[in-house]
Amino acid sequence: MTALFTPFTLKDVTLRNRIGVPPMCQYSARDGYVTEWHQPHYVGLARGGAGLVIVEATGVSPDGRITPGCTGLWEDGQIEGMAAIAHGIKAAGAVPGIQLGHAGRKASANKPWEGDDHIPTGEPGGWDTISPSAIAFGGGLPKVPREMTIADIERVKADFVSAAVRARQAGFEWLELHFAHGYLAQSFFSVHANQRTDQYGGSAENRGRFLIETLRAVRKVWPENLPLTARFGVLEFDGRDEETMVEAIELVRKFKAEGLDFLNVSMGFSTIDAKVPWSNGFMAPIAARVRTETGLPVATAWGMDKPEHATVAIDQGSMDVVMVARGHLADPHYPFRLARNLGIPKSSSVLPDQYAYWLARYPGPQNGEVVD
Repeated sequence: MTALFTPFTLKDVTLRNRIGVPPMCQYSARDGYVTEWHQPHYVGLARGGAGLVIVEATGVSPDGRITPGCTGLWEDGQIEGMAAIAHGIKAAGAVPGIQLGHAGRKASANKPWEGDDHIPTGEPGGWDTISPSAIAFGGGLPKVPREMTIADIERVKADFVSAAVRARQAGFEWLELHFAHGYLAQSFFSVHANQRTDQYGGSAENRGRFLIETLRAVRKVWPENLPLTARFGVLEFDGRDEETMVEAIELVRKFKAEGLDFLNVSMGFSTIDAKVPWSNGFMAPIAARVRTETGLPVATAWGMDKPEHATVAIDQGSMDVVMVARGHLADPHYPFRLARNLGIPKSSSVLPDQYAYWLARYPGPQNGEVVD
């Protein structure tokens, strides 16, 4: 039997299985506050059988949101709505997690279905962006960010700390720092975005400094018995991947020394010239390398929707948890259907009894497939 449906324990937290829902922006917040959209969405995913549900990228400051529709935890009033979500996820049997981040030069963007491009400063929803250096991402995100001062850097680190405190007050038990995808933290590490000549630029050690200092500051306020994790882009698919991987793995070792418990392995997305080799499970070997060379438990979320890739990744030891994104959006009961299709005994145990009862009697399509 596959180990995919065995528990996974990290610190004082145990996932009922090794299937997680990674952060997926819903672009449905108002002024950073969750709305009537969010709780049924996240609680529904938890009821579907996942072991871990991580709430979408949540801005640590207003200027740190990706779009005006993104959630935030920069003020105390935002705790109540998030607390309802965390409570609902846990009541449904999953571990409630949240991702905190700052979008940097990719902030102030339209929702994807409204253009996915920068909103000019001065227009509704538009604001000035910041980054390690005054370098635009390009393409549909042409806004040139303001180069951050040391005071800016200190402010953002403090914003991460304050948001982490609020996340715990809201009841989240798994914290993920967004150090990936061309957003602010990744931009500090990336040679494509960081051309600073001070202590935050130049060498790999200097480019990783903001990430280390942010992690260290959050570690001081996040409970020791709960997982502190990060999502980090370890390569860019830009032609210098081995060099980047070596630097990234060394930085991850430092993360571990500073108290990081788990890494969600991802890509940098710091350049529009990246040539990503999209295919099912293509990040699994990369995650496995990070796991082997750092000793940290890992996951990845790219191309892991197919049952065969999810099970092989866990059973062969490539990763400890698989993050399934689109599969859960297409079918919130993805874990239940996957368990049933794999012939897992008592597979209904991944679901609340009410759901398992009805799904067992009205199972829907009988083609044996799990939606990708």
